[in-house]
Amino acid sequence: MNKLDKSASTPLHVQLSDLIREKIYAQEWDSETKLPSEHEFMEMFDVSRGTVQKGIQLLVNEGLLTRVKGKGTFVAKPDIEQLSGSSLLSFAESLRMQDIDFETKVLGMDIIPANRICSKKLAVPLNSPVLYLRRVRSTDSGPILYMESRLNLFTCPGLDKFDYSTTTLFSAIEQVSHKKISYAKVRYGARIAGHTRAEALECDEKAPVLNIDQVCYLEDNSTSEWGNIWLPANKYILVSVLQRV
Repeated sequence: MNKLDKSASTPLHVQLSDLIREKIYAQEWDSETKLPSEHEFMEMFDVSRGTVQKGIQLLVNEGLLTRVKGKGTFVAKPDIEQLSGSSLLSFAESLRMQDIDFETKVLGMDIIPANRICSKKLAVPLNSPVLYLRRVRSTDSGPILYMESRLNLFTCPGLDKFDYSTTTLFSAIEQVSHKKISYAKVRYGARIAGHTRAEALECDEKAPVLNIDQVCYLEDNSTSEWGNIWLPANKYILVSVLQRV
């Protein structure tokens, strides 16, 4: 690894985290690689234990590293894949395909008036009632996604009658609308978690997360859901199979 510049204005622990991050991004340290011990880092860079700990903690907060009690610090491995491509799968369907056990907790379910953006996304009148549903889905390793759904009660009346800790949203939509979910328009973006989503995902507020903004359409092209899904960067990867034409 490179040397730290003790005369630079950048703090030493930030320089150390930058060097480790570059090792990971350059694929020199693969997923599940065990990092040198704190003592080894101290000797390598002639720095204090506090400097090493602060540098490591920055990357733990980012989701790039994970600590295992009694074993050490490792490069984090995304443990769940979500297929991205021509097939529209719910996250519940994707987890079941991978034989991953999960539970869903409903954090809130309220009927709210559609604001300007929601009105446009769902193609409903301004201030008309929509169902605002918030859920967090977890595995044995902790929360893996936070879901915010704004739901069209014109096309899907009765969605507020379900228990979404046991019922999947897609199945409820198709049950009350008597139509199949046909397609979705999806946008992906990298974000910082922020307070509310960090609390739900049990991560640092400055940790990177993937935001999936999607509008789901029924087979008659009417809208059913405007959803925002938030995924921890260290637990999820999106996988696509692309065909050359």
